[in-house]
Amino acid sequence: MHRRPLLVGTGNKGKAAEIAHALEGLPWDIKTLADFPRVPEPVEDGDSFEANAIKKAAYYAQCFNVACLADDSGLMVDALNGEPGIYSARYSGDNATDASNNEKLLHALAGVEAPDRTARFVCCIAMVKPGTEPHIEKGIVEGTIGSEPRGQMGFGYDPLFFPDGFQTTFGEMTASEKLGISHRGRALEKLRAHLAAQRTH
Repeated sequence: MHRRPLLVGTGNKGKAAEIAHALEGLPWDIKTLADFPRVPEPVEDGDSFEANAIKKAAYYAQCFNVACLADDSGLMVDALNGEPGIYSARYSGDNATDASNNEKLLHALAGVEAPDRTARFVCCIAMVKPGTEPHIEKGIVEGTIGSEPRGQMGFGYDPLFFPDGFQTTFGEMTASEKLGISHRGRALEKLRAHLAAQRTH
C-alpha cells in the first residue's frame, strides 16, 4: 500500500522523536525536516499556541507541497499569570537554552510555596494538507513546578514539572511513560485517531 509522506515540522529533535514515536504504525510515511532541503524557519508571531501551530504547519506544507503537522506547546504557571506560555522556548531570551529557561523559571518562583506552584503544559497540534483547512488537536496536563531540576530525560521544562498524581518529573520518565500522560501525548492520541481514519491514497 502506498503511504503518503507526513512531515513533522519542527527543528526540535526531541519533539520530532516524540511525535514520530506516537504515530508509529499508521499508514503514513513520517518525515522530519532533515528529509527536506533546508529553508528558513517561520517566524512564530502568533498570539496563541493554536495560531503558531497553524502558521508552522501551513508554512512547511506550502514549502514542500506535503501534508505537515506542527505543534506549539508551552508551560503556563499560575503564580506567573500564565507565563512563560507561548514564549516558553525563548523565555530567557533569543539565545535561550533549556537550562537558562529552567533557571529563569526557578528564579521567578523563588519564595512561592509548593501549594502555589501549580502549572500546566499545553500542546496544540495543527495538521495542514495543501489546499485544505487546518485540523487542530489540543492536549493539557496539570501539575506543579519543583524547586530544582530532577532527571535527565525529556527536554525543555521536563525536569521541573511534576504531573498531578506522580512523584516523578517528566525528566525522570522514559519517553513512553511521558507520552502516556503528557500534553503532547494526549493531543497526539486524538491526532492518531484522525490520521487512522484518513484515506492515504
